[in-house]
Amino acid sequence: MATMKKLPPTCGDMITILSIDGGGVRGIIPATVLEFLEAELQKLDGPEVRLADYFDVVAGTSTGGLVTAMITAPNKENRPLFAAKEITQFYWDHCPKIFPAKSGLFGSLKSIYTAATGPKYSGNYLHNLVKKLVGDIRLQQVLTDVVIPTFDTKIEQPTIFSTFEARHDISKDAYLSDLCISTSAAPTYLPAHYFETKYPSGKTREFHLIDGGVAANNPTLLAINEVTKESLRKEKDWVSLRKAKDKRKMLVLSLGTGYQTASYKARDVAKWGLLGWLRQKNAVPIVDTFMQSSSDMVDIYASLVFQSAESKTNYLRIQENELTGDAASVDISTPENLKELIKIGKKLLDEPVSRVDLETGLFENVNGEGTNSDALIRFAKDLSDERKLRIKRLSGDTAQ
Repeated sequence: MATMKKLPPTCGDMITILSIDGGGVRGIIPATVLEFLEAELQKLDGPEVRLADYFDVVAGTSTGGLVTAMITAPNKENRPLFAAKEITQFYWDHCPKIFPAKSGLFGSLKSIYTAATGPKYSGNYLHNLVKKLVGDIRLQQVLTDVVIPTFDTKIEQPTIFSTFEARHDISKDAYLSDLCISTSAAPTYLPAHYFETKYPSGKTREFHLIDGGVAANNPTLLAINEVTKESLRKEKDWVSLRKAKDKRKMLVLSLGTGYQTASYKARDVAKWGLLGWLRQKNAVPIVDTFMQSSSDMVDIYASLVFQSAESKTNYLRIQENELTGDAASVDISTPENLKELIKIGKKLLDEPVSRVDLETGLFENVNGEGTNSDALIRFAKDLSDERKLRIKRLSGDTAQ
């Protein structure tokens, strides 16, 4: 497969952003959506094209960070390691080993003991797998700009890794494997991750990181923020976004991993102690609550920004809002549940386009915009047109 040259945003009319939420095994839902989108792009531009050829920025948290690495990290031919259609199989093959089931009475007792004394899973399989896939690839080597959030428990601050920052601060140019492990280290599920980077002087910088979902489970605004900062730095490859109207020049696809419909009455929650907040059936309420609420707040704000700029169709959020039972879990990796999640992802494509109501915060179906698959087909056409425009301008042919 031939190497394709990265096309800078200044050659086109739009800045294109892909954002993928965190959500453990539920990452198979946006993977299904991405498979559909890449197939549409290939219908337009040929079988060799990949998502990284079209998006200026790919942002991902936790499981979304893993997908980000898979579609942007280079192989030996300097093309993406994974085609979108291969991601679902990746989840199918590896999730049962990342999140091994503990069955029977002994397994249940062990889970309770582990929850009280340490993370539910060792993380060894995930760590080894990620290192094998992207172990020697650094952040600046990816094929398009990426944004991966984490949270540093030592300094008690979000630590955002991006190719933008890595170009200005060498200590942020970490190994992609360290970032994938860190952004996936969900509290109570997987252990925190420690690593160091070095400055040219030899001085080291420490990182003590957990899941980026505690800061930005939906990284859409982080991606927009990084692009805006790069514009303010007057970097030559980025158009100015200083005027509000320039939000019309952004094309954003934001993919959720599903919203858990479990709800709890205040009179019940009032009785919970530590263990109650850590375990309710297949849920961890304290984790689910802050991750889902942060994702929703980002979506509400992003919707407001694009609607105020009269460009609401430039922002497409695809999210499943009615996950129940095992499908709502982030770690149940049985064949039955993985099949169900794939089914949910495919069904989501046939659902009507929905947009958050700015007053209620609830998703409402949008009249006149068809299904999510219809919207993705339009999105693919916009991405393809933008790429062709950049190729034309980069070749020196600016004739209209």
